[in-house]
Amino acid sequence: MAKTNSKKNTKNTSAKKRNQEDLQNKIDELTSEVEKEKDQFLRLFAEFENYKKRTSKERLELYKTASQEVVTALLAVVDDFERALAEMKKSEKQDQLQGIELIYNKLIDILQNQGLAKMEVGQGDDFDAELHEAITQIPAPEDKLKGRIVDVVGTGYKLGEKIIRYPKVVVGN
Repeated sequence: MAKTNSKKNTKNTSAKKRNQEDLQNKIDELTSEVEKEKDQFLRLFAEFENYKKRTSKERLELYKTASQEVVTALLAVVDDFERALAEMKKSEKQDQLQGIELIYNKLIDILQNQGLAKMEVGQGDDFDAELHEAITQIPAPEDKLKGRIVDVVGTGYKLGEKIIRYPKVVVGN
């Protein structure tokens, strides 16, 4: 009878060990699965955060440049105003000149509030093909003007940080 009890105890002990091993394997398997799901969740969450940032940035960029077409079209009007003002200064009609200047200044203020800024370019500045549009090259009147801007023919403008019209310049060679 002692032998029978001993065999039962051995069977129970080995069955308990197998059961514990099975449970431990199941725990390890579930832990691994939870880690895998957690990793997948974190990656998906990070991807969603990047998506939100990207769309927010794109929306902001769109807002900044949404008015670009209208502002670019109005630059022709600004040029006409500047030519008209130059001609009116030659005439003796100062009251009309003041009226035109008021309208011009109001238009410029509105455009500046939209982010428009003139690009400051002057004679003697270095020519940069990334920032200027060379319409012609002429022999430099002085040696110091070789490779530099000799004359500015057209004003350049930026809308925010983006150049929407390059200044037209004459370069000395």
